[in-house]
Amino acid sequence: MIRIIIYLALVAVAALAAHWLIERPGSVDIVWLEHRITTSVGVLTVALLLIVAALVAAWWLIMSVIRSPERVKQRVRSRRLRNSQRAITRGLIAVGAGDADAAARFAAEAKKLAGDDPLTMLLAAQAAQMSGNRAASEQMFTKMMARPDLKLLGLHGLFVEARRRNDVMAARTFAEEAAKVAPAPQWAGRAVLEFRCASGDWLGALSALDANYKSGLVDRMAYRRQRAVLLTARAKALFEQDRDNAKAAAFEAVKLAPDLVPAAAMAGRFLVDAGDTRKAARTVEAAWRVNPHPDLADIYINLRPGDAGQERLARAEKLANMSPGHVEGALALARAAIDAQAFPVARKALMPLSITPTQRSAVLMAELEEAETGNIGRARAWMARAVRAARDPAWTADGFVSDTWMAVSPATGRLDAFEWKVPVADLQGPVIESEAVEPEALPPASAAIEAAPAEPAPSPREQSEPSAERAPAAPGTRTTASPAPAAQAPPPVIPLVLPPDDPGPGGHDEIDPVADRRPESKGKIRGLFR
Repeated sequence: MIRIIIYLALVAVAALAAHWLIERPGSVDIVWLEHRITTSVGVLTVALLLIVAALVAAWWLIMSVIRSPERVKQRVRSRRLRNSQRAITRGLIAVGAGDADAAARFAAEAKKLAGDDPLTMLLAAQAAQMSGNRAASEQMFTKMMARPDLKLLGLHGLFVEARRRNDVMAARTFAEEAAKVAPAPQWAGRAVLEFRCASGDWLGALSALDANYKSGLVDRMAYRRQRAVLLTARAKALFEQDRDNAKAAAFEAVKLAPDLVPAAAMAGRFLVDAGDTRKAARTVEAAWRVNPHPDLADIYINLRPGDAGQERLARAEKLANMSPGHVEGALALARAAIDAQAFPVARKALMPLSITPTQRSAVLMAELEEAETGNIGRARAWMARAVRAARDPAWTADGFVSDTWMAVSPATGRLDAFEWKVPVADLQGPVIESEAVEPEALPPASAAIEAAPAEPAPSPREQSEPSAERAPAAPGTRTTASPAPAAQAPPPVIPLVLPPDDPGPGGHDEIDPVADRRPESKGKIRGLFR
């Protein structure tokens, strides 16, 4: 609309000018050399306009001829650019589709058309990676690294190739070089932190974490948690060599993450050694309320090494009340009660766990039966259940199970990967054990039965009677027996669950002869798992 208005305005101005010239006729005389030209003003005006138009047309024609080679070059360049962009696009699509042959073909075409264009170089490197030509891909990434605008891309590609061939030193070198750029790329910051953690360079890992936080790669909550984990690992590493720095690292870790169990346990030990039991109790309690753990219970119950069993039991009861219904609280209370010979308290704490016992609860039940009643038969029955019971929680990370906490996962190198939980049933990795005895290493139930003193030989009359009549099962007792051929005698019956107030006929179990009740037999079960 605006263009139409402008056009109409120009036409109106031209018409007004023509009308003005027509209303004012006159003549013009031009004398040049010996020639004299006489004409009107209107004719002269039209002639001047035609001369100007002719000069403009001539200038345009001359400039077109002069610029024609450059225009031809531009058209050819534009056509090559379109073709190269088309080849790059198809090549990237082939890379995404996993077609290595098509990717290599389009990469060669793009390189022929566009030369060392960044996208062409990237396509060539990815095509070489897909085809398995690592030498070509590394050569291309090295070429990228020489260019300032492609340096990070080249470093990342070389880093990936070094990781693929398990060259840790080269991968760390490329990551450290990329981390020097400000701001550092996310992959470089994480890789540098991972490599320094893997090598045990906890000070270097802390500086790398600080750099990542300043670059915005981690948020504040993650930074505080990861720093606490690194400080705890540093405290563990310096525990034997430099206790002062280890203590400072542990205390700082507790301030950053009060619920981190290893940090709270280490800080609690330092405080107990220093005699500050009140602060040690507060530190352990803060972590226990969030994550109940056996290490915390052990420190809390033994705040004063010289205390009597009843005093330790009182602290165990206080700890269990902080986490009502939690398994770790019940196990800690039962352990302290057995040590203090408060057997009813221990039995009350273990009773809810005896329905579906774990290995630790079954072992404690065996120890309770031996210590309270001296009934070795029941104790061995609980030991037999411990062999087949479910596993207790352990430090687990990416399929690995460890007796002790570690800052990084041995499988993936992930920081703060270990969790206190029950291991999965189908572990894919090995189990890292230190000094603990695995339940599988315990002698089977049959070995425990064979270890018991032999009963007196039956009389001829008893031999003629069926074995089931000689040894009837106690009422309410669950028994299991392995299938045996008909020609053989049935194996001994192993009671699995016995009510606490029902010792069986005659006050004894089928596998608990009177000879087992002598004082020398006490302590066998406790020493079996130690």
